[in-house]
Amino acid sequence: MLDYESIKPYLFKLQPENAHHVAECVLRLPNICQIPFNPFLESHFISDPILKQEIFGKTFLNPVGLGAGFDKNATMIRGIQTLGFGFTEIGTVTPKPQAGNPKPRMFRHVEEQSIQNAMGFNNDGAYKVVKRLKERYPFTTPIGINIGKNKITPEKEAIDDYTHLIKAFNNLGDYFVINISSPNTPGLRDLQNEEFITKLFAEAKALTDMPILLKIAPDMSEEDAVNLTTLAVEKGADGIIATNTTIDYSLVKHPKDIGGISGAVLKEKSFKIFEAVAKELYGKTTLISVGGIDSAEEAYKRIKAGASLVQILSGIVFHGPDMIRDVNLGLVKLLQADGYENITQAIGADRK
Repeated sequence: MLDYESIKPYLFKLQPENAHHVAECVLRLPNICQIPFNPFLESHFISDPILKQEIFGKTFLNPVGLGAGFDKNATMIRGIQTLGFGFTEIGTVTPKPQAGNPKPRMFRHVEEQSIQNAMGFNNDGAYKVVKRLKERYPFTTPIGINIGKNKITPEKEAIDDYTHLIKAFNNLGDYFVINISSPNTPGLRDLQNEEFITKLFAEAKALTDMPILLKIAPDMSEEDAVNLTTLAVEKGADGIIATNTTIDYSLVKHPKDIGGISGAVLKEKSFKIFEAVAKELYGKTTLISVGGIDSAEEAYKRIKAGASLVQILSGIVFHGPDMIRDVNLGLVKLLQADGYENITQAIGADRK
């Protein structure tokens, strides 16, 4: 494998979405032939026993996962494991295929090591993604399925999109994620309300035994975030993922006026919401933290705050594929330095 720093300048000359397509082409190759990638897998997939834990009845060999939005169509699952991720989340998938928003719709903020995207749930639709998952599942690392409504679906019919997807993907993954927090589908964040959450989880829990998690936005108040997630858990949510991208464009010097921002500038905002939620829900449900995580130290901070798992997305654009290995190796050292024998002892250490 080439050194990432040597090829990054060439990738950054490409439009961000085109660079993503290049990465996808490479990461689809292990589906065809894994053998050439085995040396990278062996050096980058960290499965130290100190990192191993059981969640949702599944084994997570390490706690660092790939967040939704990278592998929208379940085409790179094997390649993502080769990079070292302990789990992956596909999607967001919608019932019908959709092209997403007009291009360009993804932008780099290189100085701030952040990405702004207005993709708009571009994906192949449930039928094709279900077909791919049937060929690959069960896989050797857990798979989450992130689901959302189609852009053309009226808000009053949104729940039908989510229940359709739950039925379509039932038992083809290890957990569902309800995405009502993306800023790129009109009206989607309006679904972050008590009435919709109550009805959605009542119907969803009757359709599947798979765990169902709720992903929230970072732009609500701490009080609203706590109230919403507490309600979701009371209504049957098996976990909370905090957070999605932000529409706080003041975080970067030269923002576009569309889409959500992820990456390093989201770090403080995302942790603030996660911390508020964890104060209320740690020990009551499974918590996953995402947003601006770019080092072992930051991942460990989220774990000690109450996260059982963490997710990385934009960080690999700026730091490259070695980042996942480095975060996991760093976590091993941090856990050992604090005298822990297993990561489960560190989860929520700052809450105790």
